[in-house]
Amino acid sequence: MGGMASLGSAITLESDFDTTLTQVTDALAEQGFGIITEIDVQATMKNKLDVDRPPYRILGACNPVLANSAINSDPSIGLLLPCNVVVRYEDDQHTVVEFIDPQIMVQLTESPGMVEVAADAGARLTRAQNTLTS
Repeated sequence: MGGMASLGSAITLESDFDTTLTQVTDALAEQGFGIITEIDVQATMKNKLDVDRPPYRILGACNPVLANSAINSDPSIGLLLPCNVVVRYEDDQHTVVEFIDPQIMVQLTESPGMVEVAADAGARLTRAQNTLTS
């Protein structure tokens, strides 16, 4: 799956796009993440380039407590916030969900406080991912 191993993790579900999108949003909410941005790549590509592509959403998931800690640790970390989750259509019966690995923040900053924030965010995202079922 390309460079996915270094960027995050993925799961393929045997469910349609809309069902998966709702399930992902609910799973993230259970872990304290709200969706502060939602980019509809399919609609954007159609509107801007007249390109038809399958459903593809980028969810900007934010846990305010973790975001505040991260920004307090390194004010420039906002360049890597929020934690992105991608929900994309695979085929008629499968949808792929990809979760960013917050350890990327640790790799890109020298702030010691980021280690704890990334570990907490990563554990929460993993728990959310582990609740997803087809």
